[in-house]
Amino acid sequence: MAEGITAQRLADWGKPELDLSRADWQSGSQGAGDVQIAFVEGFIAMRNAARPGSPSLIFDPAEWRAFVRNARDGAFDLT
Repeated sequence: MAEGITAQRLADWGKPELDLSRADWQSGSQGAGDVQIAFVEGFIAMRNAARPGSPSLIFDPAEWRAFVRNARDGAFDLT
């Protein structure tokens, strides 16, 4: 995919580019989880704990509520 196309798609998301460099990342599962989240400027960022430099997913509060609700309901159980 061309770089310009990627940048345009990201711009269309309607989410700001957040500075995550000073985010207070929290791990689930008493620190043993593979995912970390941070609350930044009214948004929720989620990243791979094993690869903290990789891109983060950014959720607005409504998206986060829907994600958590679906996760609790087993919607992402791939086993």
